[in-house]
Amino acid sequence: MGRAVRCWLCWLAVLLTAGQAQAHQSEIKVGGYDFPPYVMLSESNSQVRGLVPDLLNALNAYQQRWHFKFVPTSTKRRYRDLMDGRYDMILFESREWGWQSHDLDSASLGLNDAEVYVAQLSQAQDQSYFDSFADKNMALFNGYHYQFAGFNSNPEFLREQFNATLTYSHESNLRMLERGRVDMVVVTESFLRRFLQENPELGKEFLVSQKYDQVYRHEVLARRGSELSAAKLMKLLQGLNRAGQLSPVLERHGLHNSLPE
Repeated sequence: MGRAVRCWLCWLAVLLTAGQAQAHQSEIKVGGYDFPPYVMLSESNSQVRGLVPDLLNALNAYQQRWHFKFVPTSTKRRYRDLMDGRYDMILFESREWGWQSHDLDSASLGLNDAEVYVAQLSQAQDQSYFDSFADKNMALFNGYHYQFAGFNSNPEFLREQFNATLTYSHESNLRMLERGRVDMVVVTESFLRRFLQENPELGKEFLVSQKYDQVYRHEVLARRGSELSAAKLMKLLQGLNRAGQLSPVLERHGLHNSLPE
């Protein structure tokens, strides 16, 4: 057999192997709604940034068995979209956030975050300011479930009970606080950490609560019968962690890696 023929056969084998690998690759759709710094969607949902898309890119580069694709949803629509099969799983979620009546496959991500209260230092002066919400105007993220409100995300309830201004932006809420338009905001600690790094002058103007509204015990929630189970995803993340590729993604978005190897 001539050398040219042998080379051609080798290339053919490589192409066939690659084609077989691609043919066996399964697509896993991962849902996400605007939830900084985990997911940051443009108004048209045409662009997405944040921890979740970066993590999916890292998983796609790490292995070839599964191809992870991000699917945008919303805070209110996410429940129906998962159960209807529009996506297969959602990351950095909690059963307490309205999922209690749904039969889901779940696993703890082992990566924690929290929500803190923030006020203007000139108005708050000390930590006792966060002991009561009476007579305070609050800026909250529309659709979020807050522990101080009993995880009730109903907009009318929040407006009536807590004089809340509801937006779709943590940064807008912090800017309203900066301008004195509201008395207090509740914001994700990881987002606040990055925000103050980018706006260090505000660190001297804001008072951040030492107590948390809630500590996120992040879970992966998957639809029953999904090809990739929550437990299998955790094994992939642990492999990514052992390869030293998880921490850089987390730290880029203000989170610390607490996932055991």
